[in-house]
Amino acid sequence: MTFIPAGSTALAPWALLVTPESAGWTYAGLRLLCLSGESVEFTTGDEEMLVLPLSGSCAVECDGVRLTLHGRTSVFQAVSDFAYLPVGATVRITGTGRFAFPAARATRSFPVRYGPAREVPVEVRGAGQASRQVNNFCAPDAFDCDKLVAVEVLTPGGNWSSYPPHKHDTAAEHEAVLEEIYYFEGGPGYQRVYGTHDTLAEVSGGDVVLVPHGYHGPSMAAPGYDLYYLNVLAGPAPTRSMAFCDDPRHAWIRSSWTEQAVDSRLPMTKAPR
Repeated sequence: MTFIPAGSTALAPWALLVTPESAGWTYAGLRLLCLSGESVEFTTGDEEMLVLPLSGSCAVECDGVRLTLHGRTSVFQAVSDFAYLPVGATVRITGTGRFAFPAARATRSFPVRYGPAREVPVEVRGAGQASRQVNNFCAPDAFDCDKLVAVEVLTPGGNWSSYPPHKHDTAAEHEAVLEEIYYFEGGPGYQRVYGTHDTLAEVSGGDVVLVPHGYHGPSMAAPGYDLYYLNVLAGPAPTRSMAFCDDPRHAWIRSSWTEQAVDSRLPMTKAPR
């Protein structure tokens, strides 16, 4: 099952629960927690995790460390701060809002850490109708951990992202093997996966698309509707990487960007002052 409709994997206290086992792979997972002022306690087990506010704010208590996440009103309003949770940790979250927990099965232990919003690298990628914003908050060169990679992508209405289509399912000089989760907000939009299996799904807030292998893209934001997605990636390589291989039929698209202007609606968000 590569398309997971919103709410279909809810299991209290989680509004969304994707584990490596339920996804049918080895490393990547994602949880979603909705809070109205109460506290939820859990353990990370053999996974490293992030606490990423989608909306609202929270306090994070983890192995004697207390962090405050200021968060944001929505994913379309600002870049958020976040917290890192190591393997084998006991965690308590208290707050109001909606919080994503990107996760990856890991073996190395890193300390509990706070990720300030002002330090999140914000990149505007592509041009023309392939213009989009990428918040590289847990990209390999932005934040250190064992296996987990996570970024946010904002696509203005009418634009395409994850384009040209690409894959990362082969260990090669310029490609890493990665399992990938797309979690969506906003929309409606459309997500394409093809090559080794085929998915073309209409997506909106709370929907998930899994990419175990094959080409993925484009992610299409319908005109008039901005689209957000959280990418969670993890794989077997000892060094974290997001290396990919474009579909050779569409790789030429990148060269066309030099002749086009970047969409003036970008960047859509930035870190709070």
